[in-house]
Amino acid sequence: ILQFVDGRRCVIPFHWWRPFRNVKTIIGNVTRIIAAAMSITLLCSFTWTLSVPGAWGYEWAKSWGDAPQLWNAEGDAANNGPIINFLRLTHPKIMDKPEGYSQETMEELAKKYSSEANQINGTRANNLTDNTVIMILSESFSDPTRVPGIALAEDPMPNIRALKETTTSGLMLSPGFGGGTANIEYQSLTGLDLALFDDSMQSMYQELVPHQKNPFAWNQIWNAEYGKSGSVAFHSYYKNMYLRDVNYKKFGFNKFYTLDSKPAITHQDRTDNSPYVNDAASYQNIIDQLNKEEHPQFLQLVTMQNHMPYHEWYENNDYTAESTTGTPLGDDEQQSIETYQKGVEITDQATQEFLNELDALDKPVTVVFYGDHLPGIYSSASEDDNNSLALHLTDYFIWSNKASSSQGNKASDAAYSSPNFFVAQAADHMNA
Repeated sequence: ILQFVDGRRCVIPFHWWRPFRNVKTIIGNVTRIIAAAMSITLLCSFTWTLSVPGAWGYEWAKSWGDAPQLWNAEGDAANNGPIINFLRLTHPKIMDKPEGYSQETMEELAKKYSSEANQINGTRANNLTDNTVIMILSESFSDPTRVPGIALAEDPMPNIRALKETTTSGLMLSPGFGGGTANIEYQSLTGLDLALFDDSMQSMYQELVPHQKNPFAWNQIWNAEYGKSGSVAFHSYYKNMYLRDVNYKKFGFNKFYTLDSKPAITHQDRTDNSPYVNDAASYQNIIDQLNKEEHPQFLQLVTMQNHMPYHEWYENNDYTAESTTGTPLGDDEQQSIETYQKGVEITDQATQEFLNELDALDKPVTVVFYGDHLPGIYSSASEDDNNSLALHLTDYFIWSNKASSSQGNKASDAAYSSPNFFVAQAADHMNA
């Protein structure tokens, strides 16, 4: 800019071919070099700190109106600018180098845990890949009767509640409340805990996985056994959310079916006035995929039916909610909770029917079902810090059909879990 604004007036003298012809030229040349170096340094420092909350680059961009949308790269680029979106994802801080880290240390750890794995596997009769494993992330699914300070007149999930008594099940400690789906999904697919990474990491799917050459995910075990058709993924929404389309390819899923994939997900039914694909339709896509292949598969499903916001979508909704704290619920909160309850009931019924269909199959199938987080509608309960744990507990179960030798099994230490433990728990449940 200085070069073009200055033109030939030589306010800041500069000469390409005779840089040392006089003192003014030397000073001008040094000034321009310093300006260029400072610009580059500023840009690098800004890029280095843009994705770290609390750092100067993050706070400076925020002061100018930057509002990161790490769940949607396209939306982030549209709202904050494509350059900021690009720079934000350029240099995330992944983790600090652990003390004592070396190839020798890692080989010792690998040897230690390989030995432990061999001991565990020595007592197990089956292989994971002998079964089809269906991992279902049920959007915002949780037991609303557990929320402190709220009384419900009716239980919206009697089927799943009864099922949990007969199989491996419990409560999942979710790192999110009202959001964070993809980070929880990342844990369940990779077996890695978010606690391993730097606190500044906000979206593993956007800040970590795109930088990895060969990220591991559990579906790759089925790919190794059955080739590309060993694993398929479904999401009843759009493929660009959290860069799932790119990341699922890196994980090795053969196909990823969404509303905007080619071909699109087959079943897209909605319930009443809901804008989202209902769970019954999502489950039917899984049934269709099961019937496509003879060999076992790893199937990943992310539902959308119970995603926020909730606006009296359902006809004939008799569910009610009231406060037990003495302070009445606000109109918006009450309407949201009552609509959400109806959604939980629809999920409960659809899930029971889905499991009944799986029971009729003559191939072994195991389902890992979990809610990712509570919906962010409990504003009254969230005002009390004592409710923090209750608002981060969702429901999960691991269930096998009649064709599986593990139906009715209960894995050990199942009362409380985390999504990164699910496949290990499934292996325990399946004696695999």
